[in-house]
Amino acid sequence: MRIAVTGAKGLLGWHASARIHAGICAAKYRGETAEHELIQIDHATFEDARALSARLADVGAILHFAGVNRGDENEVERANPEIARKLIAGCKSANIAPHIVYANSTHATKDNFYGRSKRLAGEILAENAECYTNLVLPHIFGECARPYYNNVTATLIDQIWKGEEATVNADGKVQLLHAGEAAQLAIDAAIAGKTGTLAPEGRDMTVKDLYERLMEFHGLYTQNIMPDVSDPFDLALFNSLRTAAFPDRYPFRLTVKEDDRGRLFESARGGNASNTFLSTTHPGQIRGNHFHFSLVERFLVVLGDAIIRIRKVLTDEIHEFHVSGKEPVAIDQIPLHTHNIENVGDGEVITFFWSHRMFDPENPDTYADPV
Repeated sequence: MRIAVTGAKGLLGWHASARIHAGICAAKYRGETAEHELIQIDHATFEDARALSARLADVGAILHFAGVNRGDENEVERANPEIARKLIAGCKSANIAPHIVYANSTHATKDNFYGRSKRLAGEILAENAECYTNLVLPHIFGECARPYYNNVTATLIDQIWKGEEATVNADGKVQLLHAGEAAQLAIDAAIAGKTGTLAPEGRDMTVKDLYERLMEFHGLYTQNIMPDVSDPFDLALFNSLRTAAFPDRYPFRLTVKEDDRGRLFESARGGNASNTFLSTTHPGQIRGNHFHFSLVERFLVVLGDAIIRIRKVLTDEIHEFHVSGKEPVAIDQIPLHTHNIENVGDGEVITFFWSHRMFDPENPDTYADPV
């Protein structure tokens, strides 16, 4: 089935696209034909009716994440219903009757410009779609969220990394849901043909508690200590925090103790049920070329010279880090970023790997994708 994702460059759209892409990568790795095809539709496509119709050709499901949530109040109130009308017109022009999953908001019950805008857009879609899912979402957070854009979690994370003093509303409360979880709910509803209203519950927190949790994670992480992330919510929150450090704060310098006997340094401390292993890589050889959904993973070259490359999936954005056992540094791999390591020296490379959990062959969380 061809699945279209609107707002594909936004937080929810990118997470959903990456998860569909992961399924395609897994099928390719097994030598099988993928069950689904990903069609990404950005905001600009909605300005060209012909282009939108062409992108929607033969689409069986649409995950509708495109929308406007800030700006002039009158413009925001008009924008979301107008996008919904354009989507319906595009479906009719393409002669399709897809299952539409709409990312609605808990704000849709409120009588304000944003609430009315989201509510009316949903009503337009519900009236015109043969199969419709109303996915009512609370505050979404996640890796690569845009700070200072109606995302309190991303804004706090950015301020923490910059060492700025955050202004926290002592009475503020949020219900938090990870973008990956919301995206998977939308994908599952589209594939299963599940209609009606879905209203997943997030984690209720005060903004003060959220800030303190993020500060705790940051304090540990910057001391080379991995926090306990056995709670999936904590894992998602920690991954959001550490992803925001990439690439500007890479690599992570390690404290090296040296004497006549040689050198000693730590890879990582803390964590829970962690997994460690070593690999050797011959000159000119490459390891990796895969990405993960949530794994916390650290690369540390202890001998030889190598290049570690990291690319945000579904983009051409590649960052390279030249690493050497002579000056050991830690390179942390972050969710939804494919990566590899290449031996660029004349001798063998030895790499120490650390991850936050034991490897589970039934759930490897590994998707082959060349950098």
